[in-house]
Amino acid sequence: MDKKRKLGVAGAGALAVVVTLGIAATADAAAATLGAAAAEQGRYFGTAVAAYKLSDSVYSGILDREFNMVTPENEMKWDATEPTQGSFSYGSADQIVSHAQAHNQRVRGHALAWHSQQPGWAQNLSGTALRNAMVNHVTQVATHYKGKIYAWDVVNEAFADGGGGGRRDSNLQRTGNDWIEVAFRTARAADPGAKLCYNDYNTDGQNAKSNAVYAMVQDFKSRGVPIDCVGFQSHFNSASPVPSDYQANLQRFANLGVDVQITELDIEGSGTTQANNFATVTRACLAVTRCTGITVWGIRDSDSWRASGTPLLFDGNGSKKAAYTATLTALGGGNPTSTPPSTPPVSSSSQPPIPSGGCTATVSVNQWQGGFVATVRVTAGANGTNAWAVTMPLPSGATVTNSWSTTRSGNTWSNVSYNGRIAAGQYTEFGLQATGTAGTLSPTCAAS
Repeated sequence: MDKKRKLGVAGAGALAVVVTLGIAATADAAAATLGAAAAEQGRYFGTAVAAYKLSDSVYSGILDREFNMVTPENEMKWDATEPTQGSFSYGSADQIVSHAQAHNQRVRGHALAWHSQQPGWAQNLSGTALRNAMVNHVTQVATHYKGKIYAWDVVNEAFADGGGGGRRDSNLQRTGNDWIEVAFRTARAADPGAKLCYNDYNTDGQNAKSNAVYAMVQDFKSRGVPIDCVGFQSHFNSASPVPSDYQANLQRFANLGVDVQITELDIEGSGTTQANNFATVTRACLAVTRCTGITVWGIRDSDSWRASGTPLLFDGNGSKKAAYTATLTALGGGNPTSTPPSTPPVSSSSQPPIPSGGCTATVSVNQWQGGFVATVRVTAGANGTNAWAVTMPLPSGATVTNSWSTTRSGNTWSNVSYNGRIAAGQYTEFGLQATGTAGTLSPTCAAS
């Protein structure tokens, strides 16, 4: 999910001129927007961008006013850029890069090698054939955008969740344990001026997974494998809050001699609590010298892959939320002496009622040309749940390529070991990724 890219400039010297002139020209109003306030701190503030939304005037207006870095949401991934082996398609990604260049925004490339969102032909390869295809893909895409990308997410989400702290089993991993190293060396040869990053989720605090990534980075640095940065996706909600050691974790990676970047930030919630969480993350980045910037994963709540959790800085109408004000203030922008507006307490009578049945299910969809991600929220009824199952038929032509936090049997999606028990009125979420068009999804839930 994860990612941003720097705007293309003719060379490092030209980039320095553009950045210097841009800051100088807006010095008087530098603290008025997220990007300008971050620039005053020597950092960037970016967002994930979908090419098909650039024609939305509200969307593009916020994008061009507030952000100085963009990450294509899906347009640079393998399935989008090489739908047929050896035949490359850059139209939508080029559109984002051109838009960024026209608005003095840099671009963060996402993602060259990932086990997910592979085209069907790559999913059917293995061994040497897949390794060679990966090397060619990385070479061709990085070469196409050479000189236009600030940082590449060279490899995305290669480590497994859980307590083991090992590599994720995938078709790429099965080509040999050196596949990540090969991808980084290939990217360096193709685009030597870009920063090369490893990017992952659930690594925001110190745990088995982040320790495994740390060990890999430490090994790469000791052996001269080209790695310049580590991305921390930072998807937070009440069940997975901002870790207490978030800043310390960023710092320990920075101490290895790499930049750290917050790459896909979204925080579910509302009002003062959400605002405080965004401010905490922002201040953590500012406190770590090598934290070079923050990217939020979407602009408005309605643009988010987890829209039902209202996790972004602008509401569905494009209005600034309390979280926006808190973030800008944390960056030193706006009126630093002011406090973010608070949301009046919600009376118990206006709280959403706890479902009377066993459970309910709602779905939010992030659709792009040729595919979509659906995030399903399961909310427990008055008696809570010990287990649940959601029935959700997919439209004709939709093919599931990946799912998480669930077990699938046909059109039925059931809990896994860790998310079956839900207290009354609480919720859990699972997700799926598919090719095709989502259409109208209508999940129903049953619980025991």
